[in-house]
Amino acid sequence: MGTSSASRPPPGDERIAGFVLDRHGVVSAWSAAAEDLFGWSPSEVVGRAAAELWPEVFARPSRGVAGPADPAVPGHRASLARREGPPADVVLHTSTLREPGGRGEGCVVIAVPVAPCSDTEGLAILEALFTQAPIGIAVYDRDLRVVRVNTALEYIHGFPEERALGKSISDLLPGVDTTAIECRLRKVLETGHPIVNAVHRGRTPADPEREHVWNVSSVVLTGPDGGVLGVTDLIIDITDQFQTRERLSLIGEAAVRIGTTLDVRCTSEELVEMLVPRFADVAVVDLLDSVMAGTEPEPKPTGTGPVVVRLVARKAAKPKIFEGLAELGQLRNYPSDSPHVQSLADGRPRLIPHLDEDAAWLRQYTDERVRAMHEHGIGSLILVPVRARGVTLGFVHLYRSRTKPFEADDLVLAQDVVARAAVCVDNARRYTNEHTAALTLHASMLPRSVAEQSAVEVAHHYRPSRVHEGVGGDWFDVIPLSGARVALVVGAVPGEGFQAAACMGHLSSAIRTLAQLDLPPDELLGQIDEMVPRLLEREHASGAAPVVEALKGSTCLYAVYDPITRRCVMASAGHPPPAVVGEAGEVDFPDLPVNNPLGLGDPVFEPLDVELGEGSTLVFCSQDLLRCPERAGAPASRLGAVISGRSRPLDDMCGVIADLIAPHLTQDNGLAVLLARTCTLDPEKVATWTVPPVPGAVGSMRSLARRQLDQWGLEHLAFDMELIVSELITNAIRHGHDPIRLRLVLDRTLICEVSDASSTFPHIRRAATTDEGGRGLFLVAQCSHRWGTRYLPVGKTIWAEQVLDPVAS
Repeated sequence: MGTSSASRPPPGDERIAGFVLDRHGVVSAWSAAAEDLFGWSPSEVVGRAAAELWPEVFARPSRGVAGPADPAVPGHRASLARREGPPADVVLHTSTLREPGGRGEGCVVIAVPVAPCSDTEGLAILEALFTQAPIGIAVYDRDLRVVRVNTALEYIHGFPEERALGKSISDLLPGVDTTAIECRLRKVLETGHPIVNAVHRGRTPADPEREHVWNVSSVVLTGPDGGVLGVTDLIIDITDQFQTRERLSLIGEAAVRIGTTLDVRCTSEELVEMLVPRFADVAVVDLLDSVMAGTEPEPKPTGTGPVVVRLVARKAAKPKIFEGLAELGQLRNYPSDSPHVQSLADGRPRLIPHLDEDAAWLRQYTDERVRAMHEHGIGSLILVPVRARGVTLGFVHLYRSRTKPFEADDLVLAQDVVARAAVCVDNARRYTNEHTAALTLHASMLPRSVAEQSAVEVAHHYRPSRVHEGVGGDWFDVIPLSGARVALVVGAVPGEGFQAAACMGHLSSAIRTLAQLDLPPDELLGQIDEMVPRLLEREHASGAAPVVEALKGSTCLYAVYDPITRRCVMASAGHPPPAVVGEAGEVDFPDLPVNNPLGLGDPVFEPLDVELGEGSTLVFCSQDLLRCPERAGAPASRLGAVISGRSRPLDDMCGVIADLIAPHLTQDNGLAVLLARTCTLDPEKVATWTVPPVPGAVGSMRSLARRQLDQWGLEHLAFDMELIVSELITNAIRHGHDPIRLRLVLDRTLICEVSDASSTFPHIRRAATTDEGGRGLFLVAQCSHRWGTRYLPVGKTIWAEQVLDPVAS
């Protein structure tokens, strides 16, 4: 016979019944003890399957040896039917029978009856349960009056069983929500279904200063006849475990909820929102004023004098506590002997479980703060300095009522939460510092005022992106050119912050420099496009982070307007065309070739030459949002109404247009708007002559120029002008090609222009004493305010300007 995998029954007990099952689960042997226990004789049982006698216990074998349904469990508890009377409560032990080859041929089943306890034993067990069980047990009758409590519950409640017997829960525990407890117990009595793991909290006479949390399970009690006797509660104090979970949850939530923005004030508000009322009744964040400005905090105070901080955020479970107190954003001072200043000085937290109302520092508070603390029962304080990277930024002070003071564990939790918030506050401070610097850099590169010129009336508006008021690369410029012309520029550099602002500076400086060479718009953009890869190669070769990386993909629109001819030549590098609004309010968008953005290797930037009507207004925008035909309420549909007529200043119109465009912006888009209302130069202020290509024409042209200056009342400029005309026409006749033209323009300066069909660029030089020539341009430069050369589609123009009032210059 094989050995049993289950434990063997104790030998020598006549009450132990045994029987044998073959490999098919059929009874093959039946002991006398089994006949006594179950009431069946061997002839009635042998040959029958055990599964027929006890189907709920013995399973029909599918393979192997039949036995109890769960034979792997030693001492299988079962209730087996008898021939007569109630079932027998037994413990089954199984031993497998095996042949020499190891094949199972059946099993021996031993059934050990479970003897019922005597009344004396049952009472002893019950008494041991109520005196030795470590969990609280309370028994209530059907009226929810206390019938019995055990020793553990006496310790939890803080009063003996004699005091509790016959009383209701509300009479015994005034510091607990007894209404919820009674509702739960009545539900168990009415339904008969147990309620497991309910949570209750409150204070008991055993520990009135501390709120406890209990896990409670309730079960209905019934008699042998099924009648309801009452209900019992099983109570476990889980205060420590609950608080540990709450602290871990609070710390985890702090990592998620605090620091969602790079804003010092928002981060501080997120901190107080999370702490009240979950952890404290009042939470206040005071930071050093330098932190709010984004600068490096000043050295920590020594505690020898009062400290002034700025109130950044606060929250109270009872908002009325702040009535009459300092408003958010105001400066506050704390006495030098206050724990606030001491904590700020040494960087260490403070726990004051019970505030002493007679403390000197507390008496030095303003009356409003003292009154608020007394009226609302504040009596416990935690102070935690806000420190990050070894620097103290301010402090957080938390308050609770006198009935729920802070404990040592609360100080540890407050330190953990504030430490996480401090890093976020410092990150926000650093961002504020960098953001302010980027704004300053960006603003310094935008034209603060437009240089004086007569070609256009100008208004402009800049609006940063809405993401943390980000600094983008949107920009514009107005550049006076020779011949009373003006260049109007608008562009956008992708990205934000320092890199976008620096790239914008590179681009605007390069364009302003090239503009002074009087290059046509398409050639100027071609020069800029070739400059971008060279700058990138230089910075990559240096190994430094490429500041000009964002130049690749930048867009730009460059337009030149001539108030004499009213013609505007423009070219675009990936930038949308301007809107042209006529004096009557009609809106038109020139068919300008957009071309590729800068740095993408576009070999040609096709220009567009248009003639503008008198009083036209050009509307330039750094984003392609003027037309937006697919969007409802597109700004273009309202441009005419805003700009038509001259009833309002151009600056006001610019602001209104920016407001029209702003709703169509995405959060990461900035906006630059430039308005240019064109002007036309009076034809009486322009004089033009064709110059014969002979040396004798110099004298006649000089005489014509003098007579024109006499008509304009500029006789005092005649001598220098005659010299300039003589030198420029002489050079044109000697070195240029026909046709030659002389033009005088009276604008803010007196302009002399000599044009010819030659593209040869003149160069100024200082002639030696023995040279017979070479002094012409040198004399022109000496007699004029400024001079230069610009190329035409055919030939060139050499120009020179004289100020109208030489004394004022």
